[in-house]
Amino acid sequence: MTIKTANVSMAEKVALIDQLCAQARILPVITIARQQDILPLADALAAGGLTALEVTLRSQFGLEAIRVLREQRPELVTGAGTVLDRHMLAAAEEAGSQFIVTPGITRDLLEASVASDIPLLPGISNASGIMEGYGLGYRRFKLFPAEVSGGVAAIKALGGPFGEVKFCPTGGVSPANIRSYMALKNVMCVGGSWMLDSEWIKNGDWARIQECTAEALALLDQ
Repeated sequence: MTIKTANVSMAEKVALIDQLCAQARILPVITIARQQDILPLADALAAGGLTALEVTLRSQFGLEAIRVLREQRPELVTGAGTVLDRHMLAAAEEAGSQFIVTPGITRDLLEASVASDIPLLPGISNASGIMEGYGLGYRRFKLFPAEVSGGVAAIKALGGPFGEVKFCPTGGVSPANIRSYMALKNVMCVGGSWMLDSEWIKNGDWARIQECTAEALALLDQ
């Protein structure tokens, strides 16, 4: 049996996540319901200023969307979200994902990702989850669901014992609290979907999505 090993170190993958989050500031969490929405939705987000996209594998079009965006919008940074096991991880890699995001962790998935060259942002909701990943070299995590898991107060508290760790809070982040999250020194970026209203997408209101995206980013520049 051949055991796969990564050519990219964990430290290098941490650096890649830092670079991604610095570029993104807001990581849109995208679920594609219709094939025809893939490119216009990505274009609307990019026009509004979001050029790093997390495409979830919650729908049948997730992997296809990643392939299409990598081929036709190579200037964007496209990753896979809602990766639940090593089989989904392998499928996301094959589709061309440039980063991977999970809602939670399993030891098997963490170990599979250590052996991958693609950086993983594992989802955690408490200190125990951080410690599980920390032991394998992970230093960057998604706090999910952020608001339910304690929000800004939780991230402040976790900064005490985990001084090297930084977070991408996702779940309940909105224009009302985004600045509070981004003001924390151990927050790299936030994940959100409020600029992806399902009715706007259904109606092809791409201008509205672009406008909402630009407004979200403008909040961070105030």
